[in-house]
Amino acid sequence: MPEQRKVYQEILLEINKIIKEDGLKPGDKLPSERELSDRLQVGRSSVREALRALELLGLITTRRGEGTFLQHYRHNQLINVMGAYILKDFKTRRDVVEMRKILELDAVRLACSRAGEKHFSEMERIILQGEEKIREGKVPTEEDYLFHRAICRASRNSVLHRIWVPLVEYSKSVRERSLAREGRAEEGFKEHRAILEAIRAGDEEEAVLRMANHLENSIL
Repeated sequence: MPEQRKVYQEILLEINKIIKEDGLKPGDKLPSERELSDRLQVGRSSVREALRALELLGLITTRRGEGTFLQHYRHNQLINVMGAYILKDFKTRRDVVEMRKILELDAVRLACSRAGEKHFSEMERIILQGEEKIREGKVPTEEDYLFHRAICRASRNSVLHRIWVPLVEYSKSVRERSLAREGRAEEGFKEHRAILEAIRAGDEEEAVLRMANHLENSIL
């Protein structure tokens, strides 16, 4: 049994290597079972088992007659399910909020000196999309996520960004409830615009203050 588990885990790791080597992105087609079996020098049944696990995790999808395709991890429900368990504990919820504050305030500090015009344009575009959704009576959950992600990207610190992504994904349900509060989406996007203005001006103290207030207002 331990040996079977080891082989199974190795196949998953090797498939991940192939995805990187082939430069595959979400939406791209994976090599066939036969090709994977040949490249990995393992039986097709073992490859099939590994692919089934990836599909259960929501990382790939199989289309009859077309093949197997990579999915973006944000489009599956696994993280939501994990988040539901992780955030059941009050202390854990508090710790997630606290860690998010630490990361985003530091991201703002770095963005004030590192952000370029492409970052400002991206933030502006996201704000406009969010405001349009609000006018349509929709909750701009995705635009809220994208704005904060844009700031993390503007920090030009890849490690900070990689830590931030799963942290915020775990708390998606919390963010959705917060934005759904009456009037919160409108206020939140006004705060986004104020944060952007401060970052664009390179005013670190003001930008950090505005982000801190925004995150505090966003907590249920």
